[in-house]
Formats: sequence, C-alpha cells, structure tokens
Amino acid sequence: MEAIEELCQLSESMRQATALLADEDVDETSSSSGSSSRRASTFLNCVALGNVGAGKSAVLNSLIGHPVLPTGENGATRAPISIDLQRDGSLSSKSIVLQIDNKSQQVSASALRHSLQDRLSKSSSGKSRDEIYLKLRTSTAPPLKLIDLPGLDQRIMDESMVSEYAEHNDAILLVIVPAAQAPEIASSRALRVAKEFDGDGTRTIGVISKIDQAASDQKALAAVQALLLNQGPSRASDMPWVALIGQSVAIASASGSVGSESSLETAWRAESESLKSILTGAPQSKLGRIALVDALAQQIRNRMKVRLPNILSGLQGKSQVVQDELVRLGEQMVNSSEGTRALALELCREFEDKFLQHVTSGEGAGWKIVASFEGNFPNRIKQLPLDRHFDINNVKRIVLEADGYQPYLISPEKGLRSLIKGVLELAKEPSRLCVDEVHRVLVDIVSAAANGTPGLGRYPPFKREVVTIASAALDGFKNEAKKMVVALVDMERAFVPPQHFIRLVQRRMERQRREEELKTRSTKKGQDAEQGMLNRVGDLFLQCKVDEFGRSALIGF
Repeated sequence: MEAIEELCQLSESMRQATALLADEDVDETSSSSGSSSRRASTFLNCVALGNVGAGKSAVLNSLIGHPVLPTGENGATRAPISIDLQRDGSLSSKSIVLQIDNKSQQVSASALRHSLQDRLSKSSSGKSRDEIYLKLRTSTAPPLKLIDLPGLDQRIMDESMVSEYAEHNDAILLVIVPAAQAPEIASSRALRVAKEFDGDGTRTIGVISKIDQAASDQKALAAVQALLLNQGPSRASDMPWVALIGQSVAIASASGSVGSESSLETAWRAESESLKSILTGAPQSKLGRIALVDALAQQIRNRMKVRLPNILSGLQGKSQVVQDELVRLGEQMVNSSEGTRALALELCREFEDKFLQHVTSGEGAGWKIVASFEGNFPNRIKQLPLDRHFDINNVKRIVLEADGYQPYLISPEKGLRSLIKGVLELAKEPSRLCVDEVHRVLVDIVSAAANGTPGLGRYPPFKREVVTIASAALDGFKNEAKKMVVALVDMERAFVPPQHFIRLVQRRMERQRREEELKTRSTKKGQDAEQGMLNRVGDLFLQCKVDEFGRSALIGF
C-alpha cells in the first residue's frame, strides 16, 4: 500500500507537469477533473476487462476493501461503473464516505451495493451506455480510479465503449479470467482486447479469479501455475499474472468480526494461505490481494518511466523559456514612480507599434479601413439620387429661380452655383457613415493590438486601462472627424470659384474645336481623294492617246 501512496504523489506531480506543458492552469485542471465524472489525466486508472461471470466486480471489491459492487448472477454489470477512490487514514476500516459535489455522506457498503443493483436492474435491456460514477473515501482502498465495464460478451459492449476507457496510455488494464478457463487463455476475448490497446503489455495485468472453484481441476490448476510462472502461451507470457479467490471481502463482511479493525487484513491473509495450499508450485509473491496491489504499483511505475523522459524534456524547454523571461523582466524591475512611468511608456510604445502595424499593413481588421474608403463610401455616393437632381427640368427650374427669371444668355453662374450646393449637400450623410464605419474598425484594432502586445499581457489591469483610454480617444476623434467632413463639404458648397465656369466654357470650346477639326480633316481627305482619282483618269487617257498615235505611225511607215 505504501508503494501506491508514493506513486499517487508522483502521479500528481506528473499531472501538474503535463498541465504546465499544455499551458493549462493547474488549479483549474485539478478542480475540473475532481468535479467531472470522466477519468482524470493521471496514471492511476484501472479498467477491468472480462466476460460475464469472470469475477470482475469481486476483484475490484477486493481492491476497494468493501463489497460495494454487486456480484453474482443478479449483480451482472450492465453499464460502466466508475469509482474514484481517495485514501483517508483518519477513517476506520469499516467506514465509507460518499462525496457528491462538495458534500460528504457516510454510507454502508450494503446500501451502496443495493443502490447500484437497483440502477443496474433498470438497465436490464442492455441499451444503457450512461456511466455510473461514485467518489468514495476509505482507509482501505488505494488512491485509484476503478472502472468496472460490462462483460465483453454483452451486446452493449461494442468497440467504441471499450476504446473510450482502454485506449488511454495511462490506464492499467486488468484482464480477469476465471481459473476454470485458464487452459483456453489464448482464446480469451479480454486478452485479445487488451493486446489491441497495449501490444507490448506494459500496462496490462492478468488476474486469475475464482481459484477456489477450480481447486479439484488439475488441468486448470496446471494452466494457472504456468501463467504465474510466465510459462503460458506467448500472448499471455509478456505480462504479470496474479491469482485471487476474489471473495475475501465478502467473506469478511459476512463474518462476525466485521466491526473489527483487523477483519479485512485477516480475510486477506486467509485468502493468501488458501491460495498457497491450492497452488503449491506457484510463486507466493503472486498470490492474493497484496500481490495485485504490488503488480499495479509496478505497472504504473513502468508507465511513468516511459513518459518521464518526454515530460522532463518538455519541462527543461519550459524552464529555459521561463528563465529567459525572468532575465528580461529582471532588467525592467522598478522601485520608483519614475521607473514605473518609464515601463508604462515603453509598453504604450509597444502597443502603438502594434496598432500602427495593423493599420498600415492591413493585419487583422486593418484592411477594412481601405475597404471603407475605396468600397463602401464610393458605393454610397453612387446610390445618391443624382439623376433626379440633374434632370433637365429640375436644372431649368433652379437656374430660372436663381436668376430671378432674368437668366443670363451665356453663363448662368448663379443658377449653377445653387445646383452644385444642392448636390454637395447630399454627400454629408455618406461621409458621416464612413466616419462611423472606420471608427468601429479602429476600436476592433485597439483590442486586437492590445492582445497582440506581449508586454501588456503581463499586466492585465494596465492592459484594460490602455484599451479603455484608446477607445475613449477614438470616440473623441470620431466626433471631431464628423465635424471636419461636414465643414469640408460646406466649404466646397460655399465656394464655387469663377474659374470653374471658365473651365467649363474652355472645355466646351475645346470640344467644339476638336469636332470642327475632325470634320475639316474628313472633308479635306474626301477632296484629295477625288482630285487623285481625276488625275489618274487623265493620265490614263493621255497614255491611251500616245499608244494610238504610235500604232498609226507604225502602220503608215
């Protein structure tokens, strides 16, 4: 039992180391694992595998030290039963304390057994997969988590349920086989399942139960002794084997000495003596409940040795990171208000650099700022009712009203100014919406930049204060920006310079000049083409005359 106590402390240390490597809060991990019905991430889990009637519950009762689990035909396990055991040396050997949430209640073994039997009877259809979870404190049990699975030959026991409990590499598998079936151990389904999840046998223990029931079967006893001497079949020789009667706890409970502090020890010693008399050629270190506890301690120790190098390597890496961080923080240790302000200013500069990086590079939500100016804002401008405003009838009405029904014939500047002012007035609302949109993006960037600044992560209150101050500053900038864009629009509305109309006339005259040049150029090209055709016709006529004169001269000659 002392070996299990030492292993419990080592397992707790390794659990904390594993949580540290995973960057988890050790206190939160321990509290959550204590309140959950699921297996904790430790090496102290024992999963019992065997067929119906193999004596799994009796073997686990022997480990618990109390007949808590139902046994016999009427107590067949029909749903997974998980018992989280905690050792409490202040309790008497006959006391059991049931813990439910944060409350503790002292109960008797018979009451627990009958309660479990009633719950199992309600699952007689074989379709229930809900785990029954108990958390007990006793002085007799090792600090283990025992899981009693239904028989492997039941319909409820499919591959998914077995793997849920047996696949974890820190769970010890108890392969429980009755002594009468020891000659056929090679075909045992429990052994086959254990080999699937633990091929090298480093976390499997074989338990031969009900030795007393096979005391007259010499063939079965010979097979049992061969297994205990590691001389059995090859599939079963690479794991430790222990022999039990399995009913020692029930015998002690039924005896008149149940109230005695030494009743269980007496029953366990009687079990060992009985096993020695039946298995005369077997090693005495593999007989009885104490041998089973020692085998569990040895297998747990072996599994820890396998995992320990990786954990130590990871802790060394973490230790180096912590040392580097301590060195860096040591350089920033301050003992004065001036030093504190200097450190705060440095963290603010880090935050500012990260904020500007988001804005300038588009990291995170920074790209949304450009999208607001180049996408959403132009789209809102395009959706303004400009067609209705520039309708020819509306333009005529505005020009006539602005000129007092005495319009200028050449340049109605006053009417056009009124028209432009009305159009620019429509641009105010899209401008305000653009400011609001950019403000929301910048507020999100503030939070993202604060979370991405490593220095601020070490000072959560200061980080929250920086975010609050930056958000308040952005609110002030938003109001100022709205006033500014409205003032810019009003400035453009109020000042429409004469050069604007001069440029309009100049562009119109330039356009007319280009049109006339194109028309003149096309007319000149037509005339040149006509003259060229006439010239070619004249040349052809002259050539014909020359040819005709030449022929006449030749004939006369």
